[in-house]
Amino acid sequence: MTADFTLAELMICAAAEAWRADGEILATGIGTLPRIAAGLARLTFADGLMLTDGEAMLTEEPVPLGAGGAERPGFSGWMPYGRVFGVLWQGRRHAMVTPVQIDRWAQANISCLGPFHRPKVQMLGVRGFPGNSISHRNSMLVPAHSRRVFVEGEVDVVSSVGFSDRRWPEGMRRPEIRIGIVVTDLCVMDFAGPGNAARVRSLHPGVTFDEVQAATGFPLVTAPDLGPTPAPTTAQLEIIGRLDPRGQRATAVRGNPPGIRRAVA
Repeated sequence: MTADFTLAELMICAAAEAWRADGEILATGIGTLPRIAAGLARLTFADGLMLTDGEAMLTEEPVPLGAGGAERPGFSGWMPYGRVFGVLWQGRRHAMVTPVQIDRWAQANISCLGPFHRPKVQMLGVRGFPGNSISHRNSMLVPAHSRRVFVEGEVDVVSSVGFSDRRWPEGMRRPEIRIGIVVTDLCVMDFAGPGNAARVRSLHPGVTFDEVQAATGFPLVTAPDLGPTPAPTTAQLEIIGRLDPRGQRATAVRGNPPGIRRAVA
């Protein structure tokens, strides 16, 4: 373990744990930190993970961020859309996504802010979130934990299905929803509390549970084994450096703060 690490690097190591013991599945990290995290998991403890180059090829070695030409590892197979969907619909995928809103039912939004027919802010649209959320496990990463992300009521647009039955047609049974972990700049959470309540599993160094609750729009519970988020090891930091040789992770969390929060005088 080393004390010289950034918050982004701490979050990458915490996010990599999402894929522990997943076996041979397709791991998809959407965004800078989730993508590095998937590569870190593959190279340290989850050698059964399948990865892609972000386009249409399977790779055994993670593709470093920004790599081109000779920097890219050799390909191991073809992964066009048709094959991706075949894997997805069989549930053999675990994605880590970066929603703009999350609510107490683990429903997530990437579509727009405000009313759907007259949004205040238009974003991506729901994209593949609806199908992904009912087909396979999904984890999440949030670079700025706040009540604007973890909203008090329901998300403005339910792009990704959660544990609420309110919007399902009468007589239709909600499929099994598999939510992994939620990694933020304050903590690691899941939705495995009583009645699928949001639960804090670990606190990043220098962060208290009360601070996390104050930044969340709905009640949280604590995991029985709540403790500090483990610091990155020297070996993990070396791998992260190889996966992100141009240092793109430094822009993922505002100000690129250190991993151990400094006490305020």
